[in-house]
Amino acid sequence: MKCILAPDSYKGSLSAVEVSESMERGIKHVFPNCEIKAFPLADGGEGTVDSLVNITKGTIFNEVVTGPLGEKVTAKWGVLGDTNTAVIEMAEASGLTLISEDDLDPMCATTYGTGELISRALDYGCETIILGIGGSATNDAGAGMAAALGVEFLDESGQKLPPGGQALKELETINTEKLDFRIFSTKIVAACDVTNTLCGPDGASAIFGPQKGATPEMVAKLDKSLENLGHKVQQYLNKNIMNVPGAGAAGGLGGGLLAFLNASLEPGIDLILDAIQFEEELQDADIVLVGEGKTDAQTIFGKAPMGVGRKAEKHGVPVICVSGSLSEGYEQLKDYGVSAFFSIAKSPASLQQLSENADRLVEDAVKNIMEVYKCGKTKL
Repeated sequence: MKCILAPDSYKGSLSAVEVSESMERGIKHVFPNCEIKAFPLADGGEGTVDSLVNITKGTIFNEVVTGPLGEKVTAKWGVLGDTNTAVIEMAEASGLTLISEDDLDPMCATTYGTGELISRALDYGCETIILGIGGSATNDAGAGMAAALGVEFLDESGQKLPPGGQALKELETINTEKLDFRIFSTKIVAACDVTNTLCGPDGASAIFGPQKGATPEMVAKLDKSLENLGHKVQQYLNKNIMNVPGAGAAGGLGGGLLAFLNASLEPGIDLILDAIQFEEELQDADIVLVGEGKTDAQTIFGKAPMGVGRKAEKHGVPVICVSGSLSEGYEQLKDYGVSAFFSIAKSPASLQQLSENADRLVEDAVKNIMEVYKCGKTKL
């Protein structure tokens, strides 16, 4: 018997690795000789570096780079086991969690540090870069990132613009002559699960700006700035990024990646599963266990259980979801290859109680699931 474990983290409680370990203990109670393959997952957001590096037996690096407000921060990135593929989370260098709520400044926040991480990956010799772009504190459409890699953003007098989205309203010229030449021989893929365009009512500034501290007045100014950038990209690079789905992701970083690095934007969980060659392990699997902190209607929008379910369904492998809680709409996952759903809660309990005992509760839930599975196999 072969069982695949492919959970996401239970945020605030267990990492994806810890969930996998608890699931494995539960299985071993019932099937001590079961072949278990663990793939602790992330969907392109927080945990992507750890997930991919752990699964592929790669290497973690720490770099001091420029933070979103110009301060120095230590950012983590990784190289996969193939030694040729880098994985970067932009939030490590340019994320919301690096700034206190009182210091949020979407007008001036920069993605420069993300560009520095990309440069480090190029120095290492990586030919493919996987970039998770969730959790940004920025609204500069990747201008800071591009500047770190040599692109010049100039005003009408030929002076370089200061960092941040606000300054882009003064953008007159884009000069890519000094862009790091290694970009042209590097495959860059961004994990992107939103379809927002660069500008307008569904654009980067309007939808994501407020969570980064933007007032309605700021949103209007930032939207105009990104619109100006979009027009200049069309003028100087002959690329139309204004209405591309996903261009508005991460404060417009999606658009910047398309414009300056010729990147592709792909659904996060599909990108992760393809990177670890997940489907190869499904060929002879008997069952797959997935899970996350809370499974609900949002899970079908690119989260790990949905992605795994779709892959497993293609190979006829049943998928069982074991999550911290099940909320309204979780049943929609049945349309994406997930057969059954279980919460780890045994009785009414507070979130704190569930979090404190999550490892044991996951183990017990999986043990019970395996007992039922064993009964079914016996009767067959």
